[in-house]
Formats: sequence, structure tokens, C-alpha cells
Amino acid sequence: MKKWLITGGVIVILLAGALIGAGTYFYQVAIARGDKAFVTQSTKLSKKSAVYREKKWYLTAKKQTWTMTSKDHLKLVAWYLPKNKSKKTVVLAHGFAGNKALMGAWAGMYHELGYNVLVPDARAAGASQGQAVGYGWLERKDDLQWAQAVVKRTATTQIVMSGISMGAAGMTMASGETQIPAIKAYVVDSPFTSAKAIISYQAGQLYHLPAFPLVDVTSAITKLRAGYTFGAADAVKQIKKNRLPIMIISGTKDDFVPTKMGKTLYQQANQPKKLWLVKGAGHTTAITQDYATYKRQVATFLAQYVQ
Repeated sequence: MKKWLITGGVIVILLAGALIGAGTYFYQVAIARGDKAFVTQSTKLSKKSAVYREKKWYLTAKKQTWTMTSKDHLKLVAWYLPKNKSKKTVVLAHGFAGNKALMGAWAGMYHELGYNVLVPDARAAGASQGQAVGYGWLERKDDLQWAQAVVKRTATTQIVMSGISMGAAGMTMASGETQIPAIKAYVVDSPFTSAKAIISYQAGQLYHLPAFPLVDVTSAITKLRAGYTFGAADAVKQIKKNRLPIMIISGTKDDFVPTKMGKTLYQQANQPKKLWLVKGAGHTTAITQDYATYKRQVATFLAQYVQ
């Protein structure tokens, strides 16, 4: 009997060690700062692109470099591109493994719609400091702090909070916090419902692994190293507290953030709200699939709340 207990104990220790090792590996893949090989993005211009003009303008336009210190003492960096005499500004958040240089399509669109544009590098991305990706939960407070900086540094009276992918989830999470009066609306493209939900989904999609117990172990490691759990990063919980207009955009062929996540967020949101399901669009590709329609849809929604 004693022999079996010892053997069983050794097996449990080995399994626990293997789980911790796997969780540590996935922490490096999903949370720790660094290149993410499974996400490919490029700033290269193609004249065949539907947003070539917007991207070219963004890459060549004169930019102001803003810096800000986050509440947890990280130096964060953003680009600010003014629109002559405009008092409207969009704060625009990039996606997972992205940076501000990749946001030309959306920045160009908002600029064409008459907005000043502020595009931050999220914590642990681009020129900003930080060693851990927050899946929107840590970034939500940074986004709201950038909005405050806009009011302090410019003549802005109306702010739109917008983002794509993880940036969209972060903005959705930000919508459930206390808002400054200048923030008038949110526009989020391809947001996920929670860090736990999207990481569980990707564990299956990319690695063909069950979520339990690996995601829970990785979440515990994330709590120790980055200060939050995957369960805390909950956009559904946050959107229920939001009282500002919000537009949710999801592609029906999105295989990175399932379309049903956008639908769930819409169902849980308070009015005023709008869900635009873009037939045939993949992850954040609605803007390139039909730029004119994308721009018109966003402009029509915002015209009700931002003058």
C-alpha cells in the first residue's frame, strides 16, 4: 500500500510539474512581451489595397509623439495626428501583437471623417513599456487615461473610443468604467468576450488542446506575473455597465475571434447599440473588404452622437 502511495505521489508531482511547465510556456506565447509567430502583420503598402490611400497618408503624415505614464508607472507612447480646427478626436487601439504603425486604415478613415487621431502603442507593444499583454483588462485604464490626456492637451470636446481585436475588447472593457464627459461613443471591430474565452478558443484552434486545465494554470501564472487573471478580463461584464452608444463590428468568417462573441456582447449591451455583421469578412478585414461601406456605416452611427 505504501509503495502505491509513493508511486501515486510521484505521478502527481510529475503531472503538476508538466502542467506548470506547459502553463509557463503558454504564458510566454500569449502574455509575455515578444514576437508572436502565429500572428502575421505588415506595414507594407500595396496599390491594390482598398485602403492604400489611407495607409499611405498615415505612414507619411506628420505626427506628434505623445508620452504618458500609466497608473502603474509605465511609459506609454502614442502618435497624434491633428485635423485642422477639429474638436473631435478618436482614441484608436490596435490589436494583439500589433502596434500603432499598423493602424493606417482606421486612422485614415477617422481623419477623413473629420477627427483628430490618437493612436497609442499598448503596454508591452511598440515603443511603450511593459512586459505583459493585458488582453484589454490592463489596457482599458490606459485607454481612458489617453482620453483624459486628449482633453488636457487639445481643444477636443468630443471623443470616440475605438479599437480592433484585442484593442476592441479593451475598449469594450473601458466602456464599463467611469467615463469623462468628453467621451461620446464607442466603435469596436472584432472584440472578444473575455480573455479566458479567447485563449481557450485559441488553445483548441492553434494547438488542438483542451482548455482545462491548461488555461487555468496559465491564468494563475498570469496572476502572479502580470497581476490579473483571465477571468477578470471580462468584456461581457463590462459592457453590461456601459451607458454610452456602442457599435460592434464582426465578420461572419472570422476564424480568430468567433462571430458569436460579437453577438454575445451586443446581446448584453444596453441601448443605444448597433451590431454590424459583415458577410464574408474575416478578422478585422471588413474595412478592406468594402472600405466605402465600412466608412459609411461608422459615419452614420457616429453622426447620431458626435457633431
